[in-house]
Amino acid sequence: MPQSPPSFGGAVPSKRLSRLWHLGRATGDLAAGIGVKGLIDLARARGTGQSARIQLSPEHTRRFTDRLAHMRGAVMKMGQLMSMDGSDIFTPEAAEIMGALRDRAQSMPMSQLARVLEAEYGAHWDKRFKRFEFTPIASASIGQVHRAETRDGRRLALKIQFPGVRESIDSDIDNLAFLGRSLGMAPKGLDIGPFLDEARRQLHREADYAAEAEALDAYRAWVGEDPDFLIPGVHRDLTTHNILAMDFADGVPLDRLAGPEYRRAERDRAATLLMRLSLRELFEFGLVQTDPNFGNYLYNAASGRIALLDFGATKSVAPALVESYRQLARSAIANDRAGMRAASVALGYVGENDPGEHIDAMMDLLQMASEPLRQAGHYDFGLSDLFERVYHQGRDMFHSGVFSTAPAPETMFLHRKFMGSFMLSRRLRARVELSEIARACI
Repeated sequence: MPQSPPSFGGAVPSKRLSRLWHLGRATGDLAAGIGVKGLIDLARARGTGQSARIQLSPEHTRRFTDRLAHMRGAVMKMGQLMSMDGSDIFTPEAAEIMGALRDRAQSMPMSQLARVLEAEYGAHWDKRFKRFEFTPIASASIGQVHRAETRDGRRLALKIQFPGVRESIDSDIDNLAFLGRSLGMAPKGLDIGPFLDEARRQLHREADYAAEAEALDAYRAWVGEDPDFLIPGVHRDLTTHNILAMDFADGVPLDRLAGPEYRRAERDRAATLLMRLSLRELFEFGLVQTDPNFGNYLYNAASGRIALLDFGATKSVAPALVESYRQLARSAIANDRAGMRAASVALGYVGENDPGEHIDAMMDLLQMASEPLRQAGHYDFGLSDLFERVYHQGRDMFHSGVFSTAPAPETMFLHRKFMGSFMLSRRLRARVELSEIARACI
């Protein structure tokens, strides 16, 4: 029988005006934390095309992230993305608190959870289960996950969507666009509309559990019975519009391997497996799981397998785009700047008629970013400062007007996957023979 229900967090705001009110209060907390001087500095930076550092006290940052964690949905998803590069945008104290937003969404109160279960499974939904754990084992921006066991003995993870999240995506994105313009978070003259539209499409896809089930099945077909990876199976009889029923996977979040109880060999192996898989996704599968959240990977120490979770952000990549990335990677490994330039034009990183100094600056940046692909032997991510070097140089180029063209919007989710793979390897302080893996995959 289902266990006794515990206490829960606040209800998910589902009405457009309610979400606008909460976002307004979050913006107020952010503005109060930045202060008048900070807002003036942001305005000046917007006018000059330069970057500005957001100075937030821990108190105001915590209040801001509490608001986003309460809202869930698109605003929390964007807040999670903001937290990934907080080491330069925010103060160190604020960056630490923003980083916690990646895995601290509030769960639904019991009353709201019960309404969802009754709406999807009927009034006697509990008769389907031998055991249902009301306390979620995970809670994210779009839904929360519960452990359950059916009457016929299947151990399941039920991903239950927050009410109103799907309907709130468009208004959330519009409100975030207004916030970004108001605070000058994009360089003057840059049209962020296509990128926000792509984010809108991606979030709608993440909220479509039927599409996620199809993506999960398609991905499993590519991976097959791999002894290193576990892809949960979908249980269609318990999957609905707002609930995705999957095999339950045992394990701990992969970034726990960074702890002293795990050996370097385990960290190196896990990072190597995921780096190889990331390259296979792009160059072999043409199907990429673009959400690099560390919690999407579970490590089972007994079997040594890595369970892959959350396929809502899975995207098919057009063959032409794959080939352009293949040309770019091969040219970068060979230090072929002419080949890199041709691939960069195809991808939209530079324009065919851009000034020579702008093109040279972009080629320098891409050569720097491809450093791990060229280094023979192990690349030590734990000792690497490559992320900081690429980030600072790219940011300076971004604000100085070097980027006269914008790449295809769908590439931003591929960039997120590439960065996430790098950041996970760095979190694990892993050594990976990436050059050998890349040559085998491309």
